[in-house]
Amino acid sequence: METQRAAEIVFDRAAKQYPGRDRPAVDDLSMEIPAGEICVLVGPSGSGKTTALKMVNGLIPLTRGDIRLDGRSIKSHDQVQLRRHIGYVIQHVGLFPHLTVGKNIAMAPKLLGWDRGRITQRTADLLTLVGLEPSDARRYPAELSGGQRQRVGLARALAADPPLMLMDEPFGAIDPITRSRLQDEFLNLHRAVRKTVIFVTHDIDEAIKMGSRIAIFREGGVLEQYGRPDEILADPVSDFVARFVGRDRGLKRLALRTIGEVDLNPVPAVQFTGSRYPQSAVLRDVLSEMLSNGTSEVMVVDDSGLERGVLSVDRISDLLRARTLT
Repeated sequence: METQRAAEIVFDRAAKQYPGRDRPAVDDLSMEIPAGEICVLVGPSGSGKTTALKMVNGLIPLTRGDIRLDGRSIKSHDQVQLRRHIGYVIQHVGLFPHLTVGKNIAMAPKLLGWDRGRITQRTADLLTLVGLEPSDARRYPAELSGGQRQRVGLARALAADPPLMLMDEPFGAIDPITRSRLQDEFLNLHRAVRKTVIFVTHDIDEAIKMGSRIAIFREGGVLEQYGRPDEILADPVSDFVARFVGRDRGLKRLALRTIGEVDLNPVPAVQFTGSRYPQSAVLRDVLSEMLSNGTSEVMVVDDSGLERGVLSVDRISDLLRARTLT
């Protein structure tokens, strides 16, 4: 399935000030989101993250400043056409209950004038891509589980092959087990389609898991820190960011890397008799088991079982003191 290229997004001192309010909802927001990345906007309630997201597709108009989509100001676009070319996923999905799954997904392509055959094929392809059956196109939203409806919401957002997707707490109303599975599935989906994504959440753990970049907002719509998850966890710029990411930010950093991504101690000359872990194992999980088992070293092996090196608790401690986990 061919896909349109992703878009670069630039916020240039973008602001929203509501009449009668002393403080802006979003205050001079400036940041660049490279094409194809997932940028998570996170912060406490009232910090302006959802307002910033809705400014991108014109649902909330800018008071001042600008937002550029691939170098072109959103203010120069026809606002209806702009929204039709941007995927949008919200917490409660927002499927039309009187329409079948297939017709819900086909809404944007139909408005854009796609022919029937192309829409039918696109719908079937997307249902397969999000883990549903093409036959589900004939079902109604009420016949689906919460997780299935969320998958349909993702398919609908992707239907017109947008260069940009906006996701406003898309997994917030789902039970924790389904939520974790959908997060993993979306990350796999993103690797396949490589859209630019702006994702809003209030959960820092979700932000760290989902984001290639994270923007942390504080009250008054102020961008407090913007960077890659490891950079923010390793070097919070303020007490606010340090408190927001949590005192366990070292452990959160370990969840970002597998043991195959770090430098290991050499394989010993004598036979190693301790535990063995695949290179795909997550650093935080391995450390947890090492501490639980009272083990100071483990052997890291590749897919064929070949020994690649030894990981020690001391090595992990060194990593946590470093600015980057390598």
